[in-house]
Amino acid sequence: MKQCLTERQQQFVELAAKLADTFAERADEHDRDNTFPFENYEDMRSTGFLRLTLPEELGGLGASPAEAIPAFERLAQGDAATALAVNMHISPLGQWSAVWRRTRDPRLEGFLRAAARDELVWAAVTSEIGSPNLMTDARTTATAVEGGFLVNGRKNFGTNTSVATHCSTTARYEDPERGPLLLLLRADLSDPAVTIHQNWDMLGMRGTQSNDVEFTDLFVPSENVVHSLPVGHLDARVLETVFAWAMPAFGAVYNGIAVGALEWTKRQAVRRGIAADTLILDTIARVEILVEQSRAVLYRHAEEVGSGMLREQLGVQEGLARCAFVKYVCTNNAVEALTTLVEVVGGASYVRKLPFERMWRDAQAGPFMPFANHAARELIGATSVGVELAPTTGGARG
Repeated sequence: MKQCLTERQQQFVELAAKLADTFAERADEHDRDNTFPFENYEDMRSTGFLRLTLPEELGGLGASPAEAIPAFERLAQGDAATALAVNMHISPLGQWSAVWRRTRDPRLEGFLRAAARDELVWAAVTSEIGSPNLMTDARTTATAVEGGFLVNGRKNFGTNTSVATHCSTTARYEDPERGPLLLLLRADLSDPAVTIHQNWDMLGMRGTQSNDVEFTDLFVPSENVVHSLPVGHLDARVLETVFAWAMPAFGAVYNGIAVGALEWTKRQAVRRGIAADTLILDTIARVEILVEQSRAVLYRHAEEVGSGMLREQLGVQEGLARCAFVKYVCTNNAVEALTTLVEVVGGASYVRKLPFERMWRDAQAGPFMPFANHAARELIGATSVGVELAPTTGGARG
């Protein structure tokens, strides 16, 4: 269904549409060959899309959450892997831009200006094998040394590290006075102590090249520790600067997959002369409803984040549950949408040379991305009945 968009939203969607149509022509090749679309990043850099969420006064396009969401969705219609990968850059920049607008922190301003000059590309590297990616603990360790820390460990799902210059990551530090802490760090991916293992060979999202990242005695200066929190705690700053932006960004990408598959299916139905059949109309309607459900949830969340209500009115666990809910609805609706559309597409959904099959595979990654389905339901359910899952730090109400 056609969206009602503001003038600025429409401008960003049109920018994304031009990129998406080009990326769609390359997507099958990168999916088949299991390669990273470097040329897509050159296109996004030259058009300014990499600066989408940076403040205009610092050289960016100044997109708010509500303005970025439809652009993410449109980009994913062409190539979901590129849309997901670039979110690991655009979403953190949006998070930190929101903090800068409130604090005017000069160090943060310098970082954002460097991004606006295309001097850095970001990646978020926090996932580890065998532990949920909830930003409450890490197996990667940090050892205190003069001037900073030595970081050792291995992360998986290092999305965007094929092109990123720097990353945010996490490590556990056994503080002798405060006890075990989770450190949030900034790391230079060009450091010789960083190894990117080329081991990405998955069912879908192949073009993200989300390879493992290993740190071996990586020195991180103290000034690059951007935050710390007690292990096992839910944290207000993590809510604001990670999950409040990342969860809707993920959701918009997966909703974009559903929209792309729906539009492709409708074109096939018209071409085959079956668009007016009752079964076809019923199936198309069910998917349209799923897409619009996801959009409604996304835009409500964007308003709550953009206005500050999420940060100001909700406790930390409540806010995290809200973020998990957004991502849960969008990713699971996308999986259901692709499965439902098979009723119209039929055997063409099984043909490797057609884009529907790639879209279906890409959609399957949504439910296990953070917050994974089981973790999201636990968080939502516990919050609903007033059960505290973990102690909280910071926040308007706890």
